[in-house]
Amino acid sequence: MAAEPPVTARTEELPLIVLGAGYAGLTVAQEVDRRARGKIPVVLVDRSPVHVLRTELYEIGKLVATGTDTEPWTIPLAKVLDRTSVTVRPGSVQSIDLGDHSVSLDTGVVHFRSLAICLGNVAAYYGVPGAAEYTHQVYRLSGAKKLAETLRGVELASVKLPGERRPRVLIVGGGSTGTELAAEIATTDWPSLSVPGARRPDVFQLTGSLPFLAGFAPGLIDRARKTLARAGVTLVHGLNVTRVDPGRLTLEDGSVFAFDAAVWCAGLEAPPIVRQLPVPHGRAGRVAVEPTLEVSGHPGVFAVGDVAELKDASTGQPVPATAQAALAEARVAAKNLVARWNGGSLESFEYHERGVVVALGIGQAAGAVRRVPIWGSPAAVLKRVVQSDYSHATERGESPNLI
Repeated sequence: MAAEPPVTARTEELPLIVLGAGYAGLTVAQEVDRRARGKIPVVLVDRSPVHVLRTELYEIGKLVATGTDTEPWTIPLAKVLDRTSVTVRPGSVQSIDLGDHSVSLDTGVVHFRSLAICLGNVAAYYGVPGAAEYTHQVYRLSGAKKLAETLRGVELASVKLPGERRPRVLIVGGGSTGTELAAEIATTDWPSLSVPGARRPDVFQLTGSLPFLAGFAPGLIDRARKTLARAGVTLVHGLNVTRVDPGRLTLEDGSVFAFDAAVWCAGLEAPPIVRQLPVPHGRAGRVAVEPTLEVSGHPGVFAVGDVAELKDASTGQPVPATAQAALAEARVAAKNLVARWNGGSLESFEYHERGVVVALGIGQAAGAVRRVPIWGSPAAVLKRVVQSDYSHATERGESPNLI
């Protein structure tokens, strides 16, 4: 293991600013503070005072049950960072000026010596008319809350539907987020969460032209298909959405699906602020970074997590935009930020996936851990344990892992 660079004593110089308190940003702030033993001034900027467990937002039934006044997937930043020297600065990022070494927030302008851009992704609508206006998304807590309110209303109204008609929920997207959400909605006990007599919705997952669960192992995909079928989820393959209107969605062959609720899980892209930066970009506007996670031509500026595009040296493929990868990147970025601060050498990031587990409804999941397949209730228990361990460790101020 390479020796860590010497720690520079704290001065009145400009700080390291970390933009975003998600999985990547929070870990970068914690790890820099730990490695520098509090001697590098770190300012963590986020518009929210809490860290959101975004990998759990698909569990929409929990939010329907507890009510949207609660926030079951959040941890206060003040609690996480209580034993650190990290300063939390509230604010929403308006623009980044790499030349001026400044960030404009809605609460003022801050200048930096070093910068970690960890702003995550936003939903990509690909120019589809009406998609942003008439569908929900679960990439943000605010979006999950709106979806929970809609589903609660849909289920309350379902008791008055004529004949045997049931509510229809459409999930657009065939990736892990869409799959987990479709299974969750299909297997939730809606009568117990809303009113007796509430009808279980018909759930359709529109996977689009890309393969279902693209990039996952064939065995996991097969298990997912079978489990979704048992849960009552109908998969619609091969057709992209071309238009969304209130209560109806049109596919490229002209077919129309009516819906009571629709959720857009069809992909992610970098936020507009990141896409506008005068730096090299990769897919979906993500920042194309060096193997060290540093932005080319801007020493001391790093892009980490979902906002960054980096190819895995062993496979030649982009490192996946997952929470697991973001946490791993954040640790290397933190080490390199400290090294850059003190004139040390930087190291390249190497991605080693620990495993992947996709939730497939209440008590069911499928995946692989260190290439060993796991499915059914054991996989669901493992996913729950890992999520719980992450939450508890984060509350203690640690920076744990996820799969």
